[in-house]
Amino acid sequence: MSTETTQPYFKRHIFFCLNERKNNEACCAQHNAQAAFDHCKARVKELGLAGPGAVRVNKAGCLDRCAGGPVAVVYPEGIWYTYVDPSDIDEIVESHLKNGQVVERLLTPEHLGR
Repeated sequence: MSTETTQPYFKRHIFFCLNERKNNEACCAQHNAQAAFDHCKARVKELGLAGPGAVRVNKAGCLDRCAGGPVAVVYPEGIWYTYVDPSDIDEIVESHLKNGQVVERLLTPEHLGR
């Protein structure tokens, strides 16, 4: 086994909760989460940030933070965001995914769960 450290396949992942509940319980799908995911994916590609060694934009089922929805989480840092519109997504892409700077104003409050 090699003792050399290797770079991760992706530098960062952003996961968007796209969960939809049929019983009218709070869920991210009620807040245009799919459109936010689509916007993020397009913006990451447009800026040349997509692909191995860079950023991967992923869909996720329920991330169990419904009360803060819509939510997205960036790994490896484990930073949770609540967003409202495409400009919030643009800020996350530019500040965090591109430059590694957390967008403090969009952080999901720690206490919010389901």
